[in-house]
Amino acid sequence: MLLPLKDDNPVSSFPYVTIGIILANGFIFFHQLTMDFAASQRFVFQWGAVPYQLTHGEVIHLLPTIPLPLTLFSSMFLHGGFLHLFGNMLYLWIFGNNIEDALGHFRFLLFYLVCGLAAGAAQVLSDPNSTVPMIGASGAIGGILGAYLLLFPSARILTLIFIFIFIKIVRIPALVVLGFWFFIQLLSVGGGAISNVAFFAHIGGFVSGLVLVKLFQPKSAARRQKR
Repeated sequence: MLLPLKDDNPVSSFPYVTIGIILANGFIFFHQLTMDFAASQRFVFQWGAVPYQLTHGEVIHLLPTIPLPLTLFSSMFLHGGFLHLFGNMLYLWIFGNNIEDALGHFRFLLFYLVCGLAAGAAQVLSDPNSTVPMIGASGAIGGILGAYLLLFPSARILTLIFIFIFIKIVRIPALVVLGFWFFIQLLSVGGGAISNVAFFAHIGGFVSGLVLVKLFQPKSAARRQKR
């Protein structure tokens, strides 16, 4: 297992949007913690994205608070547990600030949301009859990882390597860390194992980040990067 801890890739601007997204996710998660189990389940069904409801236009659980298509966006800010939240926010904190620096604050926010939408769409298409709500920022963060891989493949990532009893912290190029992450997602899908993890959302987000980041990057920044 490879767990990134931090990168050696300084930024020239303060990551307002990255921090804002982290705070929003944290606030919503702790709001869920104030609810009893039944209320928390209702909250997830109302704000999560249910593939069957999106593909059939039919509400089979609770009526969402917002129009069904918009649940693809609201679902990005819900998490199923502390580890789910912590893992996503760790990756966002490590890699998001550099993408925000490269794109600019507003472009970064749009990029994040578009990648999340693409990730959700990929998961819905992979299992259109699923009645389980999709929640989590993993797809949108997958887009951040794809963008980071394309823009900063040589950046060094301080990484915890954990294999059984072997534990070591080393600096590894982003190409290796993020390439390994993507390989695990492909392996998980290819293995066909039943899981509550939306691996197709991870893959869809990552690919969308690779494809779209250059379209969102200001031309001046792209020219500086080529020099």
